[in-house]
This record gives sequence, structure tokens and C-alpha cells, in this order.
Amino acid sequence: MAFSTATFAALIESNGFTMWHYVTTDTRSAVSGAGYFATVAARLRAGDLMLLQTADSMALLPIRSGSVLGTGVTLDGVVGALATVRNALFSFTVNQSISAIVRTIVMAPLAAGIVVGSSIPVSAQVTGAVNTVVFGIYDTAGTLVPPAITAPVVGGVASAILAAPPQGSTYRIRAQDADVPSLVATSFTFGVGADLEFLLREDDTHLLLQTGSGLKQS
Repeated sequence: MAFSTATFAALIESNGFTMWHYVTTDTRSAVSGAGYFATVAARLRAGDLMLLQTADSMALLPIRSGSVLGTGVTLDGVVGALATVRNALFSFTVNQSISAIVRTIVMAPLAAGIVVGSSIPVSAQVTGAVNTVVFGIYDTAGTLVPPAITAPVVGGVASAILAAPPQGSTYRIRAQDADVPSLVATSFTFGVGADLEFLLREDDTHLLLQTGSGLKQS
């Protein structure tokens, strides 16, 4: 639809300034196009204002020169209403309290003279929130010699009895927190000797060797 003078009028005229009013069924983009107000360009002066009501918005536009309009301010419509943007800077502080929680496991010394077929009593002194300790025997390659035994902590102490592993040396016993596996205590290395069954077997007068012959001083 082209410009229509029937819906174009001056609302205010004073001191060389005019407030124009124009109503149309055209869109805002169509009205803002070049030459739309060419018919009345001679009446429009730079600095005048136009209250524009189109099919999709209402806006207040400045006259730049002749029929050239400025971007103006959209008062209502799908183009977007006038809005105020506010920026603010906020600061905040976070306080955090940190306290150390001590958790330790200390292995008790092992009994001497461990032989094949015997039992190894083990215990560990515990400090802090350790509820369960897993005891296990490990060989020189760091492999568990099963079975491992899980023992509860009672009065700050966890205790268990492990079966002696096969004859050999450089075994270690490891005590580990069941809830925090990185908390570990390890014993010194120890060896497991041969079975003393025959040395402890006697006849009427002698200790016997494994071959069955008597043990005597030469």
C-alpha cells in the first residue's frame, strides 16, 4: 500500500517544530523504506518528529531530512518495546573451615620362628575413623597369598590370625583400611621355614629327623 495523505496530519506546530501523526496498514519496514514519504517531503523538516502507527508497531521517529526517517524508538509492537537495560556488579565472599582428620594404621611386630603349617597372629593399632582392617600376606612380587582376612577395629585395635604361606622368604603382611584402600601399613619382610614335625617327634630317648633316624650330637 502506498503513502496516503488521508491518515497523515500535524498534531503540534510550534516555533518551527512539527509533531506529525501517520496511521497505515503497511508494516514498519515498508514505511521506513526509501521514498515512502516522498509525496510530503517538502513539508517535513529535519528535527520534526513523527508518531507512526503501522500494522505491526507504534514508534516515535525523528525526521532527518525530507522523507528520510531516523530509527527512532519503538513504543509497542513485534519489533520490541522500549526497554531499559541495567548492569550491576555483585561481590560475594565464601568462607570455608578446614580441619585435618588423622587416620593411621601401625602394625605390631610379628612373632619369630614362622614355619609351614603354622598360624601367624597379626594386629594393628588404629587411630581415627578406621572401622575395618584387611590383613593379607604378599610375596616378593607384591601378589596376595590368599586368603585375606577382614577384621573389625575394637578399642583402637584390629586383630586376625593368618595361615602361614609356603616355605620361602621376603613375605610381607599388609594391613589396609577397608574403606580407604590408600591407607596401608606394611610389616618388615619375614621368612617361612620348613615343617618341624619330625624334629619334634621323639622315641624313648632321641629326637627324630625327617628320615626317621635319630638326632644325635656328633
